[in-house]
Formats: sequence, C-alpha cells, structure tokens
Amino acid sequence: MRVECSTRAPIKHITQPAVLLLITGCVCASVPEEPADRAAPSDGYCSWITRAQPHGAGGRREGFSEFRLRVEGDPEHYQPGSTYRVSLYATNPAYFRGFTLIALKEGHNGDQEEDYAGNFQIIDEEDTQFMTNCPPAVTESTPRRRTRIQVFWTAPPSGSGCVLLKASIVQRKIISFQDEGSLTKRMCEKETTDKPLLDCCACGTAKYRVTFYGNWSEKLHPKDYPRRANHWSALIGASHSKNYILWEYGGYASDGVKQVAELGSPVKMEEEIRQKGDEVLTVIKMKAQWPAWQPLNVRAAPSAEFSVDRTRHLMSFLTMLGPSPDWNVGLSSEDLCTRECGWVQKVVQDLIPWDAGTDSGVTYESPNMPATPQEKIRPLTSLDHPQSPFYDPEGGAITPVARVVVERIARKGEQCNIVPDNVDDIVADIAQEEKEEDDTPETCIYSNWSPWSACSSSTCEKGKRMRQRMLKAQLDLSVPCPHTQDFEPCMGPGCSDEDASTCMMSEWITWSPCSMSCGAGVRSRERYVKQFPDDGFACTHPTEETEPCTVNEDCSPSSCLVTEWGEWDACSATCGLGMKRRERMVKMPPSDGSICGAEVVEVEKCMMPECHTIPCLLSPWSDWSDCSVTCGKGTRMRQRMLKSPAELGECNEELEQMEKCMLPECPMDCLMSEWSEWSECSKSCGKGHLIRTRMITLEPQFGGDPCPETTQKKTCKIKKCNQGGINSDERKRRKEDRKKRRNKQGREESADELAGCKMKPWSAWTDCTKLCGGGIQERLMTAKKRYKNAQLTSCKDRKEIRACNVHPC
Repeated sequence: MRVECSTRAPIKHITQPAVLLLITGCVCASVPEEPADRAAPSDGYCSWITRAQPHGAGGRREGFSEFRLRVEGDPEHYQPGSTYRVSLYATNPAYFRGFTLIALKEGHNGDQEEDYAGNFQIIDEEDTQFMTNCPPAVTESTPRRRTRIQVFWTAPPSGSGCVLLKASIVQRKIISFQDEGSLTKRMCEKETTDKPLLDCCACGTAKYRVTFYGNWSEKLHPKDYPRRANHWSALIGASHSKNYILWEYGGYASDGVKQVAELGSPVKMEEEIRQKGDEVLTVIKMKAQWPAWQPLNVRAAPSAEFSVDRTRHLMSFLTMLGPSPDWNVGLSSEDLCTRECGWVQKVVQDLIPWDAGTDSGVTYESPNMPATPQEKIRPLTSLDHPQSPFYDPEGGAITPVARVVVERIARKGEQCNIVPDNVDDIVADIAQEEKEEDDTPETCIYSNWSPWSACSSSTCEKGKRMRQRMLKAQLDLSVPCPHTQDFEPCMGPGCSDEDASTCMMSEWITWSPCSMSCGAGVRSRERYVKQFPDDGFACTHPTEETEPCTVNEDCSPSSCLVTEWGEWDACSATCGLGMKRRERMVKMPPSDGSICGAEVVEVEKCMMPECHTIPCLLSPWSDWSDCSVTCGKGTRMRQRMLKSPAELGECNEELEQMEKCMLPECPMDCLMSEWSEWSECSKSCGKGHLIRTRMITLEPQFGGDPCPETTQKKTCKIKKCNQGGINSDERKRRKEDRKKRRNKQGREESADELAGCKMKPWSAWTDCTKLCGGGIQERLMTAKKRYKNAQLTSCKDRKEIRACNVHPC
C-alpha cells in the first residue's frame, strides 16, 4: 500500500476505496497498491468525484446535517440560462476546511463532459477556484477553516432536464458526502410557455376586478422599516395587446416607469399608455395608500375594474413602495386568455419588490444616486447588499410585500369556448353579475339583457332607467314567461359615487324660439359634456331635445305674407356657446294697410363642441432645463409646443411647467462683526499694547472660507518711564531680571522689585464683561512698598487687558 499526501483539499485526490486522514495539515489517502506491471484503471472524466464515499470511522452519522447546500430563494425549478447564487455553509459552531461542488445532470454518473450541467462562476478567488484535474468542479483555494463559500451558477439551456447540485465537505477527520440530503439540491427545468406570443382565441369580452393587498409592514419586514412616510404610490396599469409592454424583467424602464419607480407619480406612465391607442383597452388606476399597511377592517383593499378582449388580453400594472430608491411591485403581461379559448377565472399572485435599474440606492431612504448607465429591471434578492432591508445572509426568499387578486366578474358577447366552463366558473359569473334572483322557467328562452338606458332624470332628483331583453322561444305555452323589461331607480350623472366614471353633463340651455312665427312649430334646447368617462368610452346621454310649440294660432290671410326663412348664418363661436341669425323678407304687407308684425330677423343661441373637450395636439415635453442656480435651491423649466390648427379653437393646456430643484448647498463664508474700539494702553509709561476684538456672526458652512483673526494688538508708548536716579549697576541688574522674567512668564510684569518700589503679584483676571460676542478681562498689579527714592511714575499701579468669549452668541 502507498500513501498519497497533499496540502490541497482531499476530496479531489480520492480513489475508491479510500480512507481520508488529516495529519498536521496534510490530508492523506491510503490507496491499495497496484502491481507495477498493471496500469491503474481510468476513472473517466471526473467520475472519481461522484463515486468517492466515506469509509470506516470517518463516515457520517445518519441525519447529521450541520452543513447545507442552498440556492438563493430555495427554488424548485431553474430558468434556462438564468444565474443563481449558490451557498455552502456550516451552522454555528461547525466549520469546514475543504469542499467540492459539482452540478450533474440527473441520471448521469459524470464519466463524460456533457454529464455536467450549467457553469459555475467564481465570486471570491481567495476562497474558491476550479479544480485543476476536473474543470467543471469548484473547490477551495487554500485548506483553512471557513464557515461559508458562495459561487454563481448559470443554469443550462432549455432541454437539459433535472440537475443535481452536489457538495462534499471535509472537516477534520470527518467527511460529509454529496448524497446526503442537506448537501444535494435537485432542481428541474421550469416549463416556460411564452403566453404573450400566443394568439387569443376567446370570443366576446371579459370584465375583471383587480384587488391589491399591501402586506409591507413593520411586523413582516422589521429591518429598517420606515415608520414615517411609508406608502404605496398610485397604481397604474392597463389591459393591452402583446404588441405593447409596460415593463418586463430584463428590459429597461421607460420614462413613465422611472417616474413611478422613483417619485411614485403615474402621470407620465398614463401618458405613455394612452399614446398606444388601439393597443390598450382599459387604463387601470388606483389611489395611493398612506400609510402602506392598515388592517382591512380599517381600510378596505383598493381595487379597480378593467376589460379584456381577443386582441387585448394581457394585463400589466406597477406601484412603488415608498420611500425607496426605485423599488416597485406589479404584474407584467399577465395573460387572461386560456388555451381552451376561454377567460381565466382567477389569478392570485404574491409579489416581491423589483428594482427599476434607474437608482443605485440600497436602503429605503438612500439619497438620490442615479444608476449610470441605466441598469435592467430585475427582482430584488436577499443577497443584494448587507445594508438592504431584505438582506438574509443565508440567501433565503424575500417575504412577499403584497398580494394581487384578479377575478373575472362578467363576460359579454357570444362565448366560443372549445371546452365549456366548469360549474365553478358559471356560478362565479352569475354571482358577480348584476342580476336579481332568476326565477325564469326553463321553458322560456331569452336573449341577454340590453345595457341600461340613460336615467330619466338629468339632475340629482330620483328618476328611472330601463333595460330590455327579447323572448326568443316559449317551449311550453301553458307556462307564462316573465317580463321582458326591467326598471331601477337612478339619479342624474355625477350624483352618486357609482356614476363617478360616467358622463357628467351640463345643465340644459334655454329653449330656442319657436321655428314658426305663426301656427305650430318646434323648439329645441341643448347641453354639452362636462366630463368624459374615466374608461375612455363615449358618452351616450342625449345632448339635444325638441318639443312642439305654437305661436299666434290665428294665421289668417289678412296677415302679411313673408318668404321662407333663409339659411342660418354660421355660429358666432368656434367652440362653446355662441349666436346665429337668419332672415326673411316681406312678400306682401297686410291688406288692411297695417304694419307687418311678422319677424324678419331671428337670432338664437348655438352650441359648438365644448372648448375644453377639443383635443389639443401637443408636442412632447422638452427635457428639464438646468437648475437656475449652481448650488442651493433654484428652479428648472420645461416646455412643449401647440401643434393644433388655429381653427380648432383655443387650447387651455399648459405649455410651460416649472418646478423646484435642489443642488448641493452653496459654500457660506465666515461672517465677522465690526472691530471694537481700541482698549487703553496696557502700560502707564513706556511701551505697552492696545487690543481690539470682533466676534464671529456666522461660522463657515459647506466648504466656505474660514474665519480670520478675532483679536488684534498693537504697541503703544505713552511716555518714557523715570528711572529715579538709579545707578548703572542697579539698572543693569534690573534689566537682567526683566529679561529673565520675559523668558519665564511671557513678558509679564512680576512682583520683583522695580525702581523705587516693591510690587504685589498680579491679581486674578476679572470676569469677562460678556458671555459671548467678545468681551474684555483685566488684572492689576499694585505697589506693595514704596522706597524713599521712588518716583511717582516708577511706582504706579499696573493694569493689563485681554479679549475673552469671542465666540458668537
């Protein structure tokens, strides 16, 4: 028997059977000797790794799982070509020294290169490297104690089937092998059906209600949860065709998506949706929610209704969770058409946040950091950044922050399902539609109810509306069939919350003059549309009414004869309310010679389309101008141009917008007060000094110029001091004393003898005259003993002054 040793990880040097031992940092494997005249059998491509098994005392105890192999998010399926973060870690206090990691197609033994699935990518070269004698495998760079390693794994292309990610662990004399449950991860290819590329074969239309349940709360997401200002922005979306994509993973955010993601504003997104014309059937909108979460018994979950048809059978929406850099939730191109040519009954989807790729922030309240260049839209993960509120060192799945429920509430038009709806679908439709208890006998066959008519009341007074159906067949004439008309109470447009999405009409304009000046005629009145429905449908309410009228019932021949009325002139207004006139001539005056009383000129009001309802043709908004300042608060502007012809009338849409902008704060230099007056000279004779001060009124900020000096001093000389006849030796001695005192006390006067007198020590400094803003302190030196030969000037009390408390108040 021979012994093979290596300072590298032992797993890659195992030959079956083998016993691994860890001796003084070297892993050794005892291998049966082969006869010298026989070549060792080939182990194939890397199959010796997959066949390596524990032996003897080194085997693991059953059920022992202190090591774990984990794929981020714990997915059961992989998306072909997608990249996943793979972690191999030990539970505390365990650790490992060596490891091997492979990805093997299920049912293959690793003898050939094509048996291995996907590709690994090294994250940290200090921890991991590819195995030199088995390139598909990842192993440790150096054998040392560690508790975790991470690598990326890119899934194989479509058609690869199920994959086994397998790890081996070396820890002292104990080896954990790949076939243990915690060290093997099985993932199968995710079945992908690219529904948006399929044509829808369903007939008629379907109506749905989408309900949004926000579950983003401090209880479920406690890390760094923003207690103030947490909210969901206004939700915006649409039902649309496969030719239009609002947003999608792997794509780039449009300007509208960016505005929702960063600012929570749906304005630009709605503008983009409406510009798609026939590609969109319904715009979906819900109001913002402040705060983000409240119990359902306090605030009902918001919802909206939308419709789909054969060409526009996809639904998308998004809403921002705020505050955040650019994080959102939503659905992208959810297909509500089934392969059986029917309409989906219900969709329930838990939502995790995704990153729009326009901002680089990693926390809820990160400062604005535009992503340059812009990144692709991607889902957030629990390993994005340690400071992320969703970070999980074990790479677990993010707890969903919202749930969306899409339910079918009605179908209209003929159904052409190849496979009939099941009983649950039929019951759901009947329960949701607006019907009374149906007691129609089975022998009576009716058409569907027509839409409700307009309300008989145009004001907020109660009125009625009607709907009808046709009796198609009566199979048993002895059984009567119920009514074919249905009535219900109603009010005029805009008088109830239910009518908020319907037409809002103006009041009726006064009746026009009777069409005849003599005898029976007709008159009319008009009104206009004040507000169109939110769903974009046309208004069906009448805008004109007529009724008979009679003027001067006695139309005898004795009256004057006039011609027929001429054509009406054009309305005096191009939009809104105006006037028009017409004329006629007197053909024959009355036979009795009286004046003809017939009107020859007629004027009446005319109503053109409402000025505000004429669509303004506008160019897109220009880019925002630069901020009006280079630092601090300023403004910026953007403009657009009117492209409508003048004959369409005045356009009241704004052509210029202004908003505030904020750049880094401007540097602020230090500000100082004026200098104070100079103080008195510090000496009563000889050379002294004067002092003056000023205070700091504003400290420098944001890199402004620092503050200059706050105290200035200058010399003063009042008069020469009289030495009092002291001889030269005495003067010399005193000069030397003064020199010593200057060196020791900084030119302070001492209590030593002066000419003709002996001085007391300096008194303590007085209290500062001001607490702030620059004050003055004084101290005194008084004569202790006067000698007979002392002169008045040489034995005088001394005083010193200095500045104090120069900091601003």
